[in-house]
Amino acid sequence: MNKQAGLWIDHRKAVIVLITDEGEEVKKIVSGMEKHVRFTAEDGLGEDSQDRKFGNQLNSYYDQVIAVVRDADSIQIFGPGEAKGELEKRLEREGLKEHVLAIEAADKMTDRQIAAKVRERLHA
Repeated sequence: MNKQAGLWIDHRKAVIVLITDEGEEVKKIVSGMEKHVRFTAEDGLGEDSQDRKFGNQLNSYYDQVIAVVRDADSIQIFGPGEAKGELEKRLEREGLKEHVLAIEAADKMTDRQIAAKVRERLHA
């Protein structure tokens, strides 16, 4: 069975569109990160601990995304900021680099726009 995945990702959420012979499915994964992460002194965390906490949250988030796209024959990644590149590096470490077709910058998009972009890229 042929399975294609396209996803829009930033540090706060990922919208994943999976296209198979049976149809199309949209999944959302939320990272739990705030727009700008702020850990205060009241958290009792030093700067190193704050960085570690942020990194652990992102690692867990990327693990969830990878679990959804792991068995895809091809993967498209788009979105604003650094998350798309960070995910690409994680996919490479997981041995999935050859499945990544494209990585491109994209601003905020609706779920429908994301699904249309994935379909458009697959039929091109």
